[in-house]
Amino acid sequence: MTDTPPLLVADTPHLVDQYCHGLVREELGLATFEARLGRGSPAQGTTFFDSRTGFAVRRWCPPLLGLDPHCPPAAYLARRRELGVLESGRRLLRAGGIAAHLVDTGTAEELTGPPELAAAGGTVAREVVRLEHLAEQVADTSGTAEAFLANLSEAVHAVSATAAAFTCVSGPGEDAASAGTPPGPGAVRAAAATWLAGRAAGARLAEPVLVAHLCWVALTTGRPLQLHALPGPRRAAALTAFAEATAGLGTDVVLLGGGGPHDHTARLAALHPHVYAGIGPVDPYGGPPVRDALAGALERAPFGKLMYASGAGGLPELHVVAAREFHQALDEVIGGKVAQGAWSARDGRRVARMIAAENARRVYGLG
Repeated sequence: MTDTPPLLVADTPHLVDQYCHGLVREELGLATFEARLGRGSPAQGTTFFDSRTGFAVRRWCPPLLGLDPHCPPAAYLARRRELGVLESGRRLLRAGGIAAHLVDTGTAEELTGPPELAAAGGTVAREVVRLEHLAEQVADTSGTAEAFLANLSEAVHAVSATAAAFTCVSGPGEDAASAGTPPGPGAVRAAAATWLAGRAAGARLAEPVLVAHLCWVALTTGRPLQLHALPGPRRAAALTAFAEATAGLGTDVVLLGGGGPHDHTARLAALHPHVYAGIGPVDPYGGPPVRDALAGALERAPFGKLMYASGAGGLPELHVVAAREFHQALDEVIGGKVAQGAWSARDGRRVARMIAAENARRVYGLG
């Protein structure tokens, strides 16, 4: 051990959040607020405030609204209503330690868009276009499968002029065999016709051949493509095949490792020059602690390949909690290496800045 002081959160810059969502616009009561702290329903007589996310909200957010840490949920919600949804959101976001948001606008729920998020947080905000949602919008204004595919290609290239990136939740294929090559024209037309037949009944896009086609079209725009690394060996094999097949095309692929696959995404980032790995909860309701994901990624990938991603949305509190937990992870993991003498303090701060903001600014052209 040495006397070198650990890295301090104050030494790291505000974060660039490369993947998040907007906020709800309406005032929330206790029950509706609590429901957004977790998935599903709590047990009878219990509350989602008694969870990792609930405790983190009560620790970090009350002081930003003029209350004591760990105050009762009812007191916190009363203060929130007193300030109003706009003012409470503004106070929370502006104290959250975030400099830029890249916002997935393709959720089914009506949330604030990038301009509103930027105004509330005093940040830069850019759109991340969800490919599945874009396809659904195009389908509703197209007739035949041929017209839909032509309009879809045109729409992808049109939105790329202003979008920071594309994102795809479903992924480029269900296994290595399908993900390693673009699907053929005949298979794409058949998949489009099948899906369009069900679209009148409100079917969401989950047709794997059509989703894979969308990913390959998006790659031709040159905008970074974000893929959600879902758990499971077949999904992991598909991501591996896609990463290998897209090398040399000139487009960056960013793997968002929510739910636990951070180790695999970091390994792929280490192997391929165009592949990057997102570090953060991505699913803010669960998954491994961020410090574990960060520690594992630092062991497996070059530091210039790692970027922060919160996945937060709905509540401004989730943006605050994700940022604070990530700053703590930087402190504990990188600061720990500095304290042990394994890294110099200068290198620790430099790597923290890279992961917190600089890598994302480079990849997404944020300046």
